[in-house]
Amino acid sequence: MRILFLTVLLARAASGQWDRFRGPNGAGVLDSAGLPVEFGPARNLVWRLALPPGHSSPVIGGHRIYVTGVEHEQLYTICVERESGRILWKREAPRPRREKLHTLNNPASPTPVIDSQNVYVFFPDFGLLSYTHQGGERWRLPLGPFRNVYGVGASPVLADDLVVLVIDQDKNSFIVAVGKDDGKIRWQKPRPEALSGASTPAVVNNGRGPSLILAPASFRMDVYSARDGEAVWWVRGLPSEMKSAPVVVGDLVYVSGFNTPENDPGKQVALPTWQELLARADANKDGAIQKEEADERTRRYWDFIDTEGHGKIVEAEWNLHRAVMAAENGLYAFRMGSHGDTTENLVWKYQRSIPQLPSVVVYQDVVYMLNDKGVLTTLDALTGRMLRQDRVRGVSENYYASPVAGDGKIFLASHTGVVAVLRAGGQQELLAANKLDEEIFASPAIAYGKLFVRTVSALYCFGVH
Repeated sequence: MRILFLTVLLARAASGQWDRFRGPNGAGVLDSAGLPVEFGPARNLVWRLALPPGHSSPVIGGHRIYVTGVEHEQLYTICVERESGRILWKREAPRPRREKLHTLNNPASPTPVIDSQNVYVFFPDFGLLSYTHQGGERWRLPLGPFRNVYGVGASPVLADDLVVLVIDQDKNSFIVAVGKDDGKIRWQKPRPEALSGASTPAVVNNGRGPSLILAPASFRMDVYSARDGEAVWWVRGLPSEMKSAPVVVGDLVYVSGFNTPENDPGKQVALPTWQELLARADANKDGAIQKEEADERTRRYWDFIDTEGHGKIVEAEWNLHRAVMAAENGLYAFRMGSHGDTTENLVWKYQRSIPQLPSVVVYQDVVYMLNDKGVLTTLDALTGRMLRQDRVRGVSENYYASPVAGDGKIFLASHTGVVAVLRAGGQQELLAANKLDEEIFASPAIAYGKLFVRTVSALYCFGVH
């Protein structure tokens, strides 16, 4: 029996809303009819709106679109009229600090989340804020500072009456739930194994109790109850760095993670034990490894190993690094659990050409997995059998946005601004390659029969005329 797309999780898709990062429950799918195949500045363009830089993806509900951006070092939430591309309002957020960011990150990377009445945004340089759809500020909650070697990039999600945010960082990672009506913290739980991730959770609800929050992290995925933040079930054996979002379809959850090429199966480097390392490298005999004592490989990973930031490596940090490098990159399909450790619910795994940033999309029984170098792998969603693996358009280029799907089409946006459109199916049939000539970091959005693409300088709305 093939996967049924008739779950409570996707019920919101029927409304046409793209209400959070990657749309309904983060799956990247909305079957809105009439999506264009060919589009660009001179073809099937409904409107183009110049925007300040930001890597957040557009979210769409009713007549409004929401994005965030950075302009003249100030942080903004921006509301756009869907039909015309006209800015309805723009609200500045406080910016009391400047978080350290990777060059591919941006102070406005997290994507907003909306419900029928309000919008909720997260800026790592401040915290959480909520506005009405008319632009009135409802509440603000300072959070941080954070310490993530890449900069924090996960987006908030809604679960029952809560705004939920996962902060995975070099140490002291946590998940926090905030009342969506008052902005007060309801519960906060530590994630002791989680390291420098950026995975935005999925949320499930079977209608018989509180929602469950699926939050992948280093080595494991915990599934928290929205009621109190307690872990209801979990799976172990995951990769050591998680940035991609989990995707739930039916009773399966797909989760992928990639740390370094050395984490590919068969490519792991045998690292010495702590005692062996001290005997080899501790020249001053102080029981730690100073940077000048480290070999070239260790210096290359120094910022990831020295989680305390003390300028030296101690035993606990080295043992954690050994565990990080022993974990394997991969895409994993688990059957949904019920209670406790459900690692044995692994249905299949696939471990070639795994993405670091783009999340998978599962559409019409096919998994589309696009890695950062443009290698697209299509797999049977139930068995993990590879259907095809090839470079998108036969070209080697970078992809940071996640693919999205709808109307029998798959949309893949490259960093250089080419949006490829494939016919749904495992054979990766290319229908069109649309050049926008502007860099793209944000994942596209689908709503009301239109495709919305955010580049570094604009938001585009495309539709068939």
